[in-house]
Amino acid sequence: MTDLFAPLTLRSGAVLPNRIAKAAMEEGIAGVEQAPDGRTVELYRRWGAGGTGLLLTGNVMVHAEALTGPGAIVLDARSPLRPFREWASAAKENGASIWMQISHPGRQIQVDMPGVTWGPSEKAVDLGSALSKRFGTPIAMDDAQIRATITRFATTARRAEEAGFDGVEVHAAHGYLLSQFLSPLVNTRTDEWGGSLENRARMLVETVRAIRAEVSPVFAVAVKLNSADFQRGGFDPDDARAVIAMLAPLGVDLVEVSGGSYESPAMTGRAAGAPSGIPAADGRPGDARTAAREAYFLELAADLAATSAIPLMVTGGITRRETAEAALAEHVAVVGIGTALSVTPDLPARWRVDQGAVAALRPVTWKNKPLASMASMAQVRYQLRRTAAGKDPRPGIRPAAALVRDLIVVRGALRRYRRWLADRPSDGAALAPAEGRAQASGK
Repeated sequence: MTDLFAPLTLRSGAVLPNRIAKAAMEEGIAGVEQAPDGRTVELYRRWGAGGTGLLLTGNVMVHAEALTGPGAIVLDARSPLRPFREWASAAKENGASIWMQISHPGRQIQVDMPGVTWGPSEKAVDLGSALSKRFGTPIAMDDAQIRATITRFATTARRAEEAGFDGVEVHAAHGYLLSQFLSPLVNTRTDEWGGSLENRARMLVETVRAIRAEVSPVFAVAVKLNSADFQRGGFDPDDARAVIAMLAPLGVDLVEVSGGSYESPAMTGRAAGAPSGIPAADGRPGDARTAAREAYFLELAADLAATSAIPLMVTGGITRRETAEAALAEHVAVVGIGTALSVTPDLPARWRVDQGAVAALRPVTWKNKPLASMASMAQVRYQLRRTAAGKDPRPGIRPAAALVRDLIVVRGALRRYRRWLADRPSDGAALAPAEGRAQASGK
């Protein structure tokens, strides 16, 4: 069986020191100019010292006018590079590699955010009558906006390499823009960007091509892809298998397998129709459930790995070394850990000496799945903010308290982001007409 702590050489020649990755968790702690600051540096320095081989950042936005949240970090053509160099340097101090996850939220933008809300089609996020009102109706992107967005991804990747990052991961999962184009439920276009799977995958494929043309051959390029959307009639495992085959000739080093979206949040273990591996309600790391039940995308990832020409990474619910090793036994190349590292930043180092996580977050048992997902993510962000401030995590915080604290933090970040964006010159040609921007922003 593959050793969890054995190095992995990728297609580009990049070498990961072991098979453990810190999965992307959106930190929401952007500083001045929507750039990383000392908090981000401290957070990743601590993870880098904790034995993880690959650190994947939370969402870094390619478009300053389209953010998943007001605390998101932006790296575009005008962003200052010095804070990003400090971020990468701190993460790599103890030998870890760091890849920047680059993303565009598309329609998954809350209605009170300034800027633009775009999508492949004019189809809004559906979370039920109450929560749906938090999101604006997107405008369907025209060809120029699609191509400009592809260029944005390539620009961000090039600048990430200039800043000292070892690679990028293109986010095409969780219902963000590239995932929206892949979904037959969201993408109802009839032009070259919609219809057949080949057309729906065109934006992702062209984005990867554009990135590879901008970065050096030894710079790693990965893709995060849904194994399924977990919505009837949506993107499914057969689609995922076909898209992986499309990516194989393009120099992709790794595909991370995940699943779900805001509408069906399988990535937090709370989707209707989600895979059987939903974490037990008691949330105990030592629970007697099977490894496959803890790693809730493992079964799908293992099935895809059987035919994939690209090494796969699986993320979702992994907390124990036994589960990680079970994933490697299923021919998965890398295991991603998210929530467990928010509570125990040095978990891989503890695994080396046969120790486990120090604790687990309180389970969220709310019946409203989208709201429960929001609370779960708020619990994680609370831990990240404490670690970034040099404090120890506090996993016992109640979900409701974490959500309230998160909403307060977001409110302050929104005020700062609005001021910053208002003072920043518009990107011009790539933006929607004024009337489209007003509609997209819910104004």
